[in-house]
Amino acid sequence: MPLLADLRRLIDDARRSAAVAVNAELTLMYWRIGKRIHDDVLQGERAGYGNQIVATLSRQLSLEYGRSFSEKNLRHMMRFAESFPSEEIVSTLSRQLAWSHFLELIYLKDPLAREFYANMCTVERWSVRTLRDRIGSLLFERTALSRKPEELIRHELAALHASDVISTGMVLKDPYLLDFLELQDRYLEKDLEDAILRELENFLLELGAGFSFVARQKRIQLDNDDFYIDLLFYNRKLRRLVAIDLKLDDFRAEFKGQMELYLRWLAKYDQEPGDLPPLGIILCSGKKHEQVELLELDKAGIHVAEYLTVLPPRELFQKKLHEAMIQARARLDQG
Repeated sequence: MPLLADLRRLIDDARRSAAVAVNAELTLMYWRIGKRIHDDVLQGERAGYGNQIVATLSRQLSLEYGRSFSEKNLRHMMRFAESFPSEEIVSTLSRQLAWSHFLELIYLKDPLAREFYANMCTVERWSVRTLRDRIGSLLFERTALSRKPEELIRHELAALHASDVISTGMVLKDPYLLDFLELQDRYLEKDLEDAILRELENFLLELGAGFSFVARQKRIQLDNDDFYIDLLFYNRKLRRLVAIDLKLDDFRAEFKGQMELYLRWLAKYDQEPGDLPPLGIILCSGKKHEQVELLELDKAGIHVAEYLTVLPPRELFQKKLHEAMIQARARLDQG
């Protein structure tokens, strides 16, 4: 019955809107409580008695309002106010994120990482579990390594926050994490490709936002010669085809020419009206950074990235990220 279906839809929509509104109000209340305690107690003259004051407040509030105001939760609220000092930003994010999202974000030490994950959650509608998985797989560190210094990261995050539009730099990362493939230490290129396709949903998530599968071993013919693009995707947010060439070897200069051929063929024969030029990802077991830089692959729409089958320790990744930032700034200063 159409009338019954319409009424159900109205009820469901109203309930969803009410739930969003309640979540936003509760989250904002937690932030205000945390800020008030932090500002009035821990930063005031009684800072030395902060622990006792928080414990006392918790006992009284829990007695009157329930377990949501335990000492542990009050400290979460204080951390929330420290990590997100702007009430305006919290008000905006609280319409998209649950309190559970914030509990994952507020204990990230790097403000850029916190901002990155918060914005990705709002744009991609990540669940708390997905957010936790992305943090655990060092998504921010790997995305940052494939881009430029801190200033550019901030610029791209600001653009994402303002328009919900994800740039190429936000989508591409280096290295890609393929640890879920359960490959042995020795494997063939076909094994790698087969494993990626067996876990295509996970690999698409690892690639970034908005990817959909187009073809495997896409055949193109030029001058009676056959060529095969290992994997072809389309990214709806970038409005671009993305060709992936899988290599077991370290990067070599001749890989550029092969990928340029693929991209020009795709631009001529497969690119739809309104689409931007295709992108290429050369996925290698190792990069040759000087060769990649001198070949100016970015100008050709080609991204070179390493793949890992085991995620290295977080400390090693953070060190690598720091070194990459220093090198990027040095190149900019020389230019």
